[in-house]
Amino acid sequence: MGENKRDALRGDFDGRIRLESHGAKVTSDAGLLAYRELDDALGLTAGVDKIGMADPRTGQNTQHTVIPMLRQSIYSRLAGYDDTDDAERLCVDSAMRHIVGARATEKAAASTSQVGRFETQVLTEPRNLSQLMDLPGRWIDQVRGRVRMSEVILDMDSSVSPTHGEQEGTTYNGHFECRCYHPLFCFNQFGDMERALLREGHRRLLQRVGASCREIPGYEETVLPGRCGLRETGHLRIPGRRGLPVRHPSPCQRRVVRADRLPADPSGRSPKEPIISYTDFTYQASTWDKPRRVVAKVEWHRGELYPRAGFIVTNLRRWAGEVVDFDNQRGTAEQWIKEGKYALKWTRLSCCRFVANQVRLQLFALAYNLGNFLRPLVLPPGAKIVRHARYVTFQMAEVAIPRPLFRELRRRIHRLKLKRPLPVPE
Repeated sequence: MGENKRDALRGDFDGRIRLESHGAKVTSDAGLLAYRELDDALGLTAGVDKIGMADPRTGQNTQHTVIPMLRQSIYSRLAGYDDTDDAERLCVDSAMRHIVGARATEKAAASTSQVGRFETQVLTEPRNLSQLMDLPGRWIDQVRGRVRMSEVILDMDSSVSPTHGEQEGTTYNGHFECRCYHPLFCFNQFGDMERALLREGHRRLLQRVGASCREIPGYEETVLPGRCGLRETGHLRIPGRRGLPVRHPSPCQRRVVRADRLPADPSGRSPKEPIISYTDFTYQASTWDKPRRVVAKVEWHRGELYPRAGFIVTNLRRWAGEVVDFDNQRGTAEQWIKEGKYALKWTRLSCCRFVANQVRLQLFALAYNLGNFLRPLVLPPGAKIVRHARYVTFQMAEVAIPRPLFRELRRRIHRLKLKRPLPVPE
């Protein structure tokens, strides 16, 4: 485990400097321990036992049970290791072994081949995959049980995951001009990923998220912005205590507004600033089961003959201008997707089988949520911590993560653990 003193490297600029490799004695991923503390306080990975994932492995293949294997897959991605090949080194890493727990604490965590079989064989079982896809929402529910909120805003957007070779299910996308997967993501206003989907299945995605929102303690309403060209978003019946206000900006609604519904051309010389007015009306398309409210924003710009009009199909009861203002706040999903792309590289879906790539995407989603939970729940106000945990050293150097900050994180996590979950409304 490491080099002896005779084989140590020396620096040419100063002969007194000697570099030694100590292997598993030193780790660069100790920052993961803070996330493991939070994981334990909320009972996230330990709660997998309650959903009962099936384990078809037998004999020597079961050296590590489902929960330790799942932890290793999630935490390695959280640390920035997006490939299972990294497990060959991580299996003897001090921090990873204690994070995984169970047998890994005394010996070693799972090897590359063990992790590979777990992700491509165990987690791809239909029942296990279904539970894995529900797990991000279950984790968020456990967080909501300790944080009271009156409104949940869901935002959806899609992304691109370039593919190479003959990967199953890949197609050419004219917009991105490449062969790729087109994953779909749903986030709440805190940046937590409610659900991720690698293939088309918008109705199922939204229904699962909407059903989960019924269990939010003390919530009043759920708002779902229609995103990424989901033409039928406004048609969904998603259960909730007070219904589900849905806003769905759709350019195709431009044709449903007659000229007499728009405000008249302002008389006199037009000012430099555009003249903006709002209106709303009820409209029923031939494919809709009932009339729906349409909010219109009309802008007269100087030097233009015709006004610019935008339309939103909604069941929000707010004034038309407030609906438009609310709609203008959409787009946060794009920022969360960028975080996942650059910090976790979750668009690297390199397996040949489509179902294996679906599993990889769900593991990235869990790693992302675990990293995101730390920020609003326990990070002290005004403090800053690098979320890409592989850059935090085990020695707790002050330049990486100050000792007072780490101590404060542990104190806040312990206080969070002592909180009793809020009662779920009848």
